[in-house]
Amino acid sequence: MVEEFEAFSRIVVDALLSGLMGVVGLLPESIAAPFQYAFMQRALLTAIVVGATCGMLSCFIVLKRWSLLGDAISHAVLPGVAIAYLVGWPFFIGAFITGALTSLGIGAIERHTRLKADAAMGVMFTAAFAIGVVIISQIASSTHLMHILFGNVLGVQPAALLLTIIAGLIAVAAVTLFYKELLLYTFDPVQTRALGFHSGRIHYGLILLLTLTIVASLETVGIILVVAMLATPGATAHLLTDRLPVMLAIAIGVGVFSAIIGLYLAYYFNLASGGSIVVVASTLFLLALVFSPRHGLLRRWFRDAAIRRAH
Repeated sequence: MVEEFEAFSRIVVDALLSGLMGVVGLLPESIAAPFQYAFMQRALLTAIVVGATCGMLSCFIVLKRWSLLGDAISHAVLPGVAIAYLVGWPFFIGAFITGALTSLGIGAIERHTRLKADAAMGVMFTAAFAIGVVIISQIASSTHLMHILFGNVLGVQPAALLLTIIAGLIAVAAVTLFYKELLLYTFDPVQTRALGFHSGRIHYGLILLLTLTIVASLETVGIILVVAMLATPGATAHLLTDRLPVMLAIAIGVGVFSAIIGLYLAYYFNLASGGSIVVVASTLFLLALVFSPRHGLLRRWFRDAAIRRAH
């Protein structure tokens, strides 16, 4: 079954890469040069999918103030990865089970106790992470597990890439089909319930969607990139607009642009690919923070200076 899936993955990924390289081939040769290699082609496709998917979800995460939830889930998958390694399961299955259980536990504690989200995250993800550390300490070959957790976008294999693409398609489909519900729940949970929508289902559905995206991206690009891309594009877009559709477009654009430019930097300067992508995304955030026409620091400085002169 595993071999059949890997063969199917190669066929699908090769077809997608052929289309992508058709677009890249239209670029000047100096720009398209790095993508003559198969590993760079897979890395480009992976980075674009992860950048777009995480950028889209980051808007809801930032608006709901869930930025730390991505960090919590990405660390909480450690025991699932370790157990999957022990029993011979695919890492995706073990990581998704523990990630989903932890994220649902965080949501349940937040909704049904007096504890706030930050306390629930702190308790659940540290407990899960500690269990994972204990299990890994009993495994002789923990280096391979840590390599899986921290990922390597330049070494993505077709099977892992296909899982990432499937997770991205599910995320896009869910946001498209339930956009109205997500919009209402993000800005006004009370109004959501008043209109007859089940806010609990939307709450847990969004958490599970986030978990699926993190787990599918974890093996390919690692913890650092997933966490950063689930916060930075949405935060950047939030500084530039107050309208959710525009915010989604900007966040997706920031995610994809950061992925492409980060890969170029990693190729030409021999940098860690995940780190370089995050650096580009963080640079875009800093530019928006300073130069945003409505919420930037320069705008605020000029406005405050004008008020002081008026008085």
